[in-house]
Amino acid sequence: MQRIVVRTLPDGSVRNVRPFHVCLKGLEDAVLCREDEDCDVMVKVICISARRCNVIVIIYAVVSNHCHIAVLAASQEDADRYGQDIKKVYSMFFSRKYGERGILRRVEMKALPLENDWHTRNVLAYIPRNALDNGGPVDEYKWSGYRAMFRDKKPEWTFPVSMMKSRDKERILHTGESVKGVAWVVNRDGELEPFSFCDSAYLEQVFNGKQSFFLQCIGGVNTTEMAFNLEVRPYTMVTDAEFLKSVEELSRNWFKCPISALSQEQRARIIYHVQKTHKTSTSQLARVFRLPRSIITQILGKK
Repeated sequence: MQRIVVRTLPDGSVRNVRPFHVCLKGLEDAVLCREDEDCDVMVKVICISARRCNVIVIIYAVVSNHCHIAVLAASQEDADRYGQDIKKVYSMFFSRKYGERGILRRVEMKALPLENDWHTRNVLAYIPRNALDNGGPVDEYKWSGYRAMFRDKKPEWTFPVSMMKSRDKERILHTGESVKGVAWVVNRDGELEPFSFCDSAYLEQVFNGKQSFFLQCIGGVNTTEMAFNLEVRPYTMVTDAEFLKSVEELSRNWFKCPISALSQEQRARIIYHVQKTHKTSTSQLARVFRLPRSIITQILGKK
């Protein structure tokens, strides 16, 4: 079962929320972040877009050609909208800075629901471990939410974002939006401190309140498996045979039976799920589930 919790969302509503993994991945030669300023802006977009799209950031990691974010959202639609908003806003910054248009068309986004405790724990451990891709220790990497977790003291100096003058807010945060009432703070270098906007309490609860357990999972996570499930499979269309194998495994995990024994309602649940978590098509879904394309279209709510 998913770790569903109650949270007060940025718009002030109190909702049941569940965890999602959001990934923006550069394809081919698309490098998202070329220098530290780009990473800094991406972190700020991650934070500001969360407020705009009414989701809560748990933890994140930004590296050169992709970024990972775990969020709490009330629905799949909210998680999807959040990922697309990050892509749109960061694309505008990138175009202004480098004079290159259309590069983020080669960047794909997927928002995947975290299915159970095991999945959630492994994803939350895998995200900060991405710091190793940039050759630095996990606990020293600047562009990650790792240091917000199991924190025993605040940084020596911080400044509240809500007290910034308009010109400073636009210069430091790259936004003209209102930040009234936010708890965010920046450090001496003008970088957002992750403890001020990440839901560290959620992550710590997932690891039973034990930092040692968190570190153990970071060290022991199967990076090959996680990279495939989070960074390869969602963006690569596989053969019908491979796709069928994944769907059959999901069917047996969820309903303890093969696809052929599923009811129409059960098939619909799996179809909607795999359409979000795999790169597939209406035609492939129709072939694998042995349903008319019109039924697939109806299930997915396409016009």
